Amino acid sequence: MELAGAIAELARASLVHDFRRINPSDARIVLIEAGPRILPSFPERLSVAAQQALEQLGVEVRLGKAVTQCDAEGVVVAGERIAARSIVWAAGVAASPAATWLNVVGDRAGRIEVRDDLTVSGYPEVFAIGDTFISRS
Repeated sequence: MELAGAIAELARASLVHDFRRINPSDARIVLIEAGPRILPSFPERLSVAAQQALEQLGVEVRLGKAVTQCDAEGVVVAGERIAARSIVWAAGVAASPAATWLNVVGDRAGRIEVRDDLTVSGYPEVFAIGDTFISRS
């Protein structure tokens, strides 16, 4: 999502001043989200605000349908081919399996729930930092 906005800003504001042959109206940025909204882990009002901000930048936001094919010609979404010379794929990001390794509570995305000091509940000697953990023995 952030990348779509950054590309739109580049195409519409920056590149036009640096490259004579770039026509910003030729740039088409399409953000495809298989889920019902962007930023699903945020409150709905923030998802709506983010989508509106992207659309104001000229990003075409498509929700509720997944990419089913990706090739040198573009992508296919729900049977519709979207021609593209450049495709940026940002799907498939998953949390570290550390919550499973430790047999501790994880949130709905699988991330370890930690205390304010980054210790894991039930394991005061284990600190969860980023997408992995370290143990102080």
